[in-house]
Formats: sequence, structure tokens, C-alpha cells
Amino acid sequence: MRIHGSAAGAAATVLAVVLATGLTGCGASEPSADAGTGPGAAASAVPAIQDGTDGPKLPTPFTVGHRGVMDTAPENTLRSFKEAEKAGLDLIELDLHLSKDGALVVMHDATVDRTTDGTGPVSGKTIAELRELDAGEGERVSVFEEVVDVVKTPIQAEIKDVRAARALAKVLNARHLTGRVEVSSFHDEALAEVRALVPGVRTALVADKDQADVVKRAQAVGATELVLNIERLTLETVEQAHKAKMRVVGWVVNDQDRVRLARALKLDGATTNRPDIKYTVGTEK
Repeated sequence: MRIHGSAAGAAATVLAVVLATGLTGCGASEPSADAGTGPGAAASAVPAIQDGTDGPKLPTPFTVGHRGVMDTAPENTLRSFKEAEKAGLDLIELDLHLSKDGALVVMHDATVDRTTDGTGPVSGKTIAELRELDAGEGERVSVFEEVVDVVKTPIQAEIKDVRAARALAKVLNARHLTGRVEVSSFHDEALAEVRALVPGVRTALVADKDQADVVKRAQAVGATELVLNIERLTLETVEQAHKAKMRVVGWVVNDQDRVRLARALKLDGATTNRPDIKYTVGTEK
């Protein structure tokens, strides 16, 4: 992702300070980011957030598998989710759209063009038609309920299509999933609807470029977590969120420099495309 504007400059400044103070760990090409678990680990560097919702029980800090582990498996497929679970990631993120016949389709884009061998909008196809498509290396398009059945790792379900909010709420209630699933979205109205329909559900507001008022926006819809582009994230925003008892997750953390930046910002979680990245808090040799 490209870095723009003053927020990006702030992130770069934080990273430069961290590197200058001797956190010199492995380079980005090293196979694992799981450093800092020895006797010198400062486990209290990131505050434990108690948000009062049910929600998945997660360690602090935690690592989120982005669309599973999309660097090594077709994104948003059952194979990708299984590999994320096998890699030991703490939370699995997936994206939801609504099919023509109302199924909760696991797909990032509004169209099938990029990730399958088909064309056209997800909302214009029935689930039967979507299942005929190749979602990469022989994988098939999945529905949300299948993922819940296949993996036991907690799930972060991101609502891409606001129309999917009510359908997701119905499944969460029917299957009593608030202890396993948290709901995220760029759309404030989708989070507000889910919160109104599902008692105790944990929700997270996602933001990319516009992060100036994310804490206030999250509070307005009852969200207790922020999922933010780490390239534009500032210490001020993290401090405001923690003061408001919110978790902060940064995306996307795919190399050691970004792991160190996440630590410097005292993020509660980091989202990665790679199965070998583990976000921990500690000292590096």
C-alpha cells in the first residue's frame, strides 16, 4: 500500500525512532516474526482492553490472518482458512457479500472477476452459480456457515455489502456465535445494525485513509475495536482509542519493519497475509 500525507509521515517517523533505538531484529525476508518471547519480554507494553462484550477471547497482542493466509493460499477460501488455523494465527478475517438468493458469500470484491474464473457482480448470482466458479487452484466459493463449521479459530467477519448485516446477525443469533465471531466493517450503518440485532456482539470499525474521527465514529455505533491501515495510523489515534477502552488493530503487517512499527504504536493486534508472521510484544536481540 502506498503511503500518503502527514499521517504516513508520522508512521515513518515512529518507525525511524524505533529502529534508531536498537530494535534491529531480522530482515523482512526472514521466515518468522515471532521474536521477543524471552525473559526480557515486556508483556505489559500493550494495555489489556476489557470491552464488556462477549466476543472471541484473544491474547494480547494478537495476530489476524487476512482472508486466511492470502500470500500462500487463494484468499477467502476454505483452504486459506485451514492454513491460517494450522499456522496458529489467533483470529481469521474474512469478507462477506450477499448473493442474489441471500447467501452470505465469502468474497472480498463486489464482483467475482479478480478472484475467480467468472465475471459479474456477486449480488447478481445465486449461490449455486457462484459454486460453479473456480476461486483459485480448484477451490470453490464458500458461504459463511461453512467456514464456521470448518475452523475453530475465532473469526473476524467483515461486512462489505451493508445488505449482509441482517443476514449475518440472523446466523450469529441462531448459532450463538458471539463468543467466536466479531464483526467489522467500513460501513458505520452495518455495525450499528448488527449491534442492535445481536446482543453482546463485538464490533470493529475499519478505516483506511480517513482516520481523523475514527474513535468518535466507533463510539457512535458501539464499536469497541478499530482496524486501521498501519501506514496512516498515528500514536495519537492509538492513545485516544486506548483511553476509550478500544482495541486497535493495524493492517497489513507483512514484514519485520511493520512488526516493529506495530510494537512501537502499542497496537493490540496486527493483520497479516503471511502464515509465518506472529505479532508479539517484547525485546529483540
